Amino acid sequence: MPALSFQLTATDNNSKARAGKITTDHGEIVTPIFMPVGTVGSVKAVTQQQLKEDVKAQIILGNTYHLYLRPGIEVLEAAGGLHQFNGWDRPILTDSGGYQVFSLAGTRKITEEGVWFQSHIDGSKHLFSPENVMDIQRSIGADIIMAFDECPPYPSEYSYAKKSMELTHRWLDRCFERFNNTTNKYGYTQNLFPIVQGSTFKDLRINSCQFVSSKNATGNAIGGLSVGEPDEQLYEMCELCCDNLPVEKPRYLMGVGTPWNILECIALGVDMFDCVMPTRNGRNAMLFTSKGVINIDNKKWEKDFSPIDDGIDCEASQYYSKAYLRHLMKSKEILGLTIASVHNLSFYMHVVKQAREHILQGDFLSWKNQQVEIWKTRL
Repeated sequence: MPALSFQLTATDNNSKARAGKITTDHGEIVTPIFMPVGTVGSVKAVTQQQLKEDVKAQIILGNTYHLYLRPGIEVLEAAGGLHQFNGWDRPILTDSGGYQVFSLAGTRKITEEGVWFQSHIDGSKHLFSPENVMDIQRSIGADIIMAFDECPPYPSEYSYAKKSMELTHRWLDRCFERFNNTTNKYGYTQNLFPIVQGSTFKDLRINSCQFVSSKNATGNAIGGLSVGEPDEQLYEMCELCCDNLPVEKPRYLMGVGTPWNILECIALGVDMFDCVMPTRNGRNAMLFTSKGVINIDNKKWEKDFSPIDDGIDCEASQYYSKAYLRHLMKSKEILGLTIASVHNLSFYMHVVKQAREHILQGDFLSWKNQQVEIWKTRL
């Protein structure tokens, strides 16, 4: 079966922004793309129908750590994989669980073999190794599966970041060995993306990009950013990685960020993004809109009966008023969480769709500089 393919459609004249198309067995993804995060096989408070029809999502994420613990691999295999289990018939990417495990700083132990950790559900002990994380992701059934890596904290000492990167590289060799010695599950092609690490040190990042590129994978990811470093460092490291990763493969920046972070990183050459921010912030009353950022809890919206945002292609954003959404949030009504999440996700999809259109038109950079200032505005 053919592996994932990437076709570069256009490159912006005045920046490193690019538009392309990723083809998987579960459908095509036009880039740049934002991927909603469905941690436990569900994007919080949003149905799969809403993801398709209102948000217009092309690909969603699942989380290996959470899905492994619950419902468990046995259930997912019996269902025929996550696509069958959650009814999503478009592409799925799974992260390796590395980030979740490393965020359990008090209850995990990193060794050469892998990482021992305690379940947040019942305290039981588990080992994630490069080998079993490949097996688990095969069983979950994602189209794109991520290598098992260590994500060093920010700030890190150089010596720790170097040691951590070298461990990630040794694990990557083991990931590819296991991946290459196992077969696709459920009758479609699965693809392994390696992850660049190296904290905020230029020489480590370049070293990691070279190592990752040597694997000749179908796509590559940039990890270990948006973990507390200033935006300037995020952009500097992102640009460095894009400059040192293959042009003909999609580049995925993991866990970033605000709409303006995404625009700036598109300008540096990134194709794929994911972040919990649109749903998490939405559930906490923060809305990203085409006119700026809104805290819908504020009293100023109490009698504002205008649509949440009529500047984007989203039925929920155009149908419901700011006053009504504020009322739902104040009343702790579950529908409020759904509307806010659908709206924010739709806005993120609007961001990448508009970016693509302006890359194709050749005026991306001037448009981006204008939009960043508007979208950052606090209303």
